[in-house]
Amino acid sequence: MKRTVLIALALLPVSLATASDDPIAQRQDLMSETREALKPLIGISRGQADFDAETVSASLAVFANTAEKAPALFPEGSETGGDTEAKATIWSDRDGFDQRFQDFAEAVAAAQAANIASAEELGPKLQDVLGTCKGCHDNYRVEKE
Repeated sequence: MKRTVLIALALLPVSLATASDDPIAQRQDLMSETREALKPLIGISRGQADFDAETVSASLAVFANTAEKAPALFPEGSETGGDTEAKATIWSDRDGFDQRFQDFAEAVAAAQAANIASAEELGPKLQDVLGTCKGCHDNYRVEKE
């Protein structure tokens, strides 16, 4: 429980920062929150941190929130500016982009439904989720040097 509260408190500034009307800033904040939620899962899956079901659940809830909210944060007109890492293919292949988020949502839902109870169970589900992230990043995100 303590760990879940600490994660929620750590992410609070990110959530407050999204009050902006700027979709680029909102999506960057959302992705930052998602990256932060991933960190403890990586540690658990690598055996660098003890398994904690509440942490896993809290991180997966952040992922589910991202899957739900992120697609709307890429409206027409937000292709440039704000140090965006978004590729133009988001808007030229909108159906493909939206499908990637659907794939992400499904992988997250499957992980949530699995009621993960150990690091060994987390590993494959996390790989499924991360595979959907990679698919989107490979096609729709500019890698910063």
